[in-house]
Amino acid sequence: MDISTSNRFGSDDAETPMLENIAVDYKGRPAYRFSSGGWRSAAFIIGVEIGERFAYYGISGNLIMYLTGPLRQSTASAAASVNAWGGVASLLPLLGAFVADTFLGRYRTIALATLLYILALGLLTLSAVLLSSSGSDSQTKDIVSCSPPLFQVILFFFSLYLVAFAQGGHKPCTQAFGADQFDGDDPEECKSKSSFFNWWYLGVCFGAMVTIAIVSYIQENLSWALGFGIPCIAMVIVLVVFFLGTTTYRFTITHNEEGPFVRIGRVFAAAFKNRRRTPSIIANEVEVVSHQGSEQYKFLNKALIARNHLKENGWVCSVAEVEEAKAVLRLVPIWGTCLPYGIVFAQFSTFFTKQGATMERTIVSDFKLPAASLLCFISIASIIFIPIYDRIFVPFARALTRKPSGITTIQRIGAGILMSVFTMIIAAIVEIKRLKTAEENNLVDKPSATIPMSVWWLLPQYILSGITDVFTMVGLQEFFYDEVPIELRSIGLALYLSIFGVGNFLSSFLVSVIEKTTGGAGRDSWFSDNLNRAHLDYFYWLLAGLSALGFAAYFHFARSYIYNRSGTM
Repeated sequence: MDISTSNRFGSDDAETPMLENIAVDYKGRPAYRFSSGGWRSAAFIIGVEIGERFAYYGISGNLIMYLTGPLRQSTASAAASVNAWGGVASLLPLLGAFVADTFLGRYRTIALATLLYILALGLLTLSAVLLSSSGSDSQTKDIVSCSPPLFQVILFFFSLYLVAFAQGGHKPCTQAFGADQFDGDDPEECKSKSSFFNWWYLGVCFGAMVTIAIVSYIQENLSWALGFGIPCIAMVIVLVVFFLGTTTYRFTITHNEEGPFVRIGRVFAAAFKNRRRTPSIIANEVEVVSHQGSEQYKFLNKALIARNHLKENGWVCSVAEVEEAKAVLRLVPIWGTCLPYGIVFAQFSTFFTKQGATMERTIVSDFKLPAASLLCFISIASIIFIPIYDRIFVPFARALTRKPSGITTIQRIGAGILMSVFTMIIAAIVEIKRLKTAEENNLVDKPSATIPMSVWWLLPQYILSGITDVFTMVGLQEFFYDEVPIELRSIGLALYLSIFGVGNFLSSFLVSVIEKTTGGAGRDSWFSDNLNRAHLDYFYWLLAGLSALGFAAYFHFARSYIYNRSGTM
């Protein structure tokens, strides 16, 4: 098997720089020759991701309950805080991916991020211990009404954002490093790589399910310090597992004098310099090679004009480089139209959890289901549906379409976005039922009372959310990995994560605006601390409408999208 792969934007033109990527093992030997990589090494990396997700969801899954409990924040403030933190945690991968792709490489970035993760979780555990020793770590606001000491609050949020910073280096690099273990030019390994994203997400769901089921119960019923300490131990195990797999990994070495940011930046700069030149001049001065994507973003074709002073300053762009820049630019509309889905995703760990906390959660006489543990059903639905999708749906679709992934990633993402509309419609209907039940039982002005309505009413929205994620989340991961230039795969996965980062910020912005608009002057806002007087149903209807608009926009841009790899078409 040939171990070198050329830049997919390259051509046979002698003036077109070729990008050579060689997969090697940890000693620098050709990896494919020594049978490194593949599912053997991917198994280690999936194990690492399961542990990291266990740690991350051990913090994020029940965060709103900690903020409204021991830290004494209001429901709206806590939701805004969770959304802000989630937004930062999902945007920081852009920084981590940049560092990995430009300086350190994925392997070193993962190792350093894991060490920082352990430090952050250790400090978070310490903050919970100090809060408990000061008497502020109460499970109910009725016991201790005073605010916790300022130093402890600062330490908590510093540790929390340090977790986000560490996750920013860990998340995109681990997934990109896992996908790198498969040779995209080999037909069989190409199919395995498509399956990898499915099984990767199953591992993510498994880690999330276990931590939410176990850690959330420990946090709410035993000790927050212990509930934060267990994720810290999990990350220590992650570091050990990651290093154990070192001898099996493939490491991609790219031979190119210039980085992708330099090449892409030069294209935009050259196009801007030549902005006043007409297309006819371009046709006369440059032989534009016919390419499937050349009809889009024609303004970048002006970067192909080779003026004498541009040649002297190294501002000559090849057709391959222009098409590379177009490929990145084509991602922008898809990214933007997926943002409403990111807003919907932000509700799972905030208002969905607060809803469940007001409902009947008793399983047996002495055991009450923690509200945050309802998130398990998203993971359970995904775990059940992923094998069905990968082993039944994909082979069936592959036989019809003759595509390695069965359906295109664009189609997969679109199906998930459409299902998210129905998720919010169901959530709104269930919330109407919950409010009506509270009114019928004269519990509207008793926010601490349990509404005689089973928490299992929330199950459909959680299950549909899990199935939706199998389509949209996994589809976005594979799409942004495949569609960026080879050297920017970590950045591509960071772009996918940034959808949820910006979605969290937009959700926080919506909550703040609606809180100010609908509250005040003695009125109860949509997000009143007394959820029996709030109107989360209105908010869910609003999100359903935004999701529908987002799907319409997505459908418009998806119809004209041109793939960069034939395997994903």
